[in-house]
Amino acid sequence: MLRWSYAASHKNHNMNNSDTRTVNLALQGGGAHGAFTWGVLDRLLEEEQLNIEGISGTSAGAMNAVALTHGLLENGRDGAKKTLSDFWGALSQKSLTDSKLSLIDNFSNIDRSPAFAIIRSVGWFLSPYQFNPLAFDPLRLIVDDLIDFERIRKESSLKIFIAATQVRTGKIRVFKTNELSADTLLASSCLPTMHQAVKIDGEAYWDGGFAGNPAIYPLLYNCESTDVMVVLLSPLSKDSHPTTAEEIRIRSAELGFNAAFLREMRSIADAKERFASGPTVNGVLENRLKNTHIHMIEADNLMNDLSHKSRLNTSKAFLDMLFTEGREHAESWIEKNFNMIGHDSSIDLMDVFG
Repeated sequence: MLRWSYAASHKNHNMNNSDTRTVNLALQGGGAHGAFTWGVLDRLLEEEQLNIEGISGTSAGAMNAVALTHGLLENGRDGAKKTLSDFWGALSQKSLTDSKLSLIDNFSNIDRSPAFAIIRSVGWFLSPYQFNPLAFDPLRLIVDDLIDFERIRKESSLKIFIAATQVRTGKIRVFKTNELSADTLLASSCLPTMHQAVKIDGEAYWDGGFAGNPAIYPLLYNCESTDVMVVLLSPLSKDSHPTTAEEIRIRSAELGFNAAFLREMRSIADAKERFASGPTVNGVLENRLKNTHIHMIEADNLMNDLSHKSRLNTSKAFLDMLFTEGREHAESWIEKNFNMIGHDSSIDLMDVFG
């Protein structure tokens, strides 16, 4: 388990210096919207009495998890904040939607970007094996430049779980800390309409969101901490139902990427309710579920207001806005719920997922 000591003081938590809290993080994927999670993590890193034992991440969540892990090895909490910032900064510099390339003026205009329209139209008619036969991926360049995977595999005490979907079987594969590489990260974030499948040990993999966005069970089976904090990027509900062909396609894709996560959370909610009212149980998993506490940081209002297409918008202005929102939502959660860590869930599981 990794423990951080921070200089900042948060007296509003009413804790002494020996009263620390431990959580596991579950980080959802969502393309450029992952900058919101960057902001959440940036704020959590400033919390002097917070321990993190494990992180489960998919796609952008996986990127954030590994950047944080690498940075901690480099220079503790300051190193984690820097590596996260460097990753998202590098991503914005390679953005096709950056205003410096004169494709769009700012993050609110992606729907009118000619470059974005071209990219989307190509994806409808050609596979990535046709329009990108060399499998060039600028994300690989960023990851190779910033992350020391060998050091993470050998030295990190964080329990990392990165989800990818096996194309042949549709099964989830969860890569652990000692299996992390550039390939596992790119497999977790591989959208099949945009990138060729990533092959690992002879198997082809697509985005982990198809099978777990994010996967919760690795944290329950492999970590001692009973608290799981989920950082969501996809709204749990929509204000209205889709009616146009475009809206229906988008909502169908969203439901597909969230289905496994929602089923898993519903199962946890059902089990906790049953065990709470039933007789004492002796099974390891039963006791584990009974004592699990779930917390959630989300921004449904913000994400509902954003276009689905903005998940591909990596302009600096857009990422900076999401980062700021992430920090503010994390600050609000800390002020209201920090003391519940280790004692109880800060959400009503049956109300949210039942």
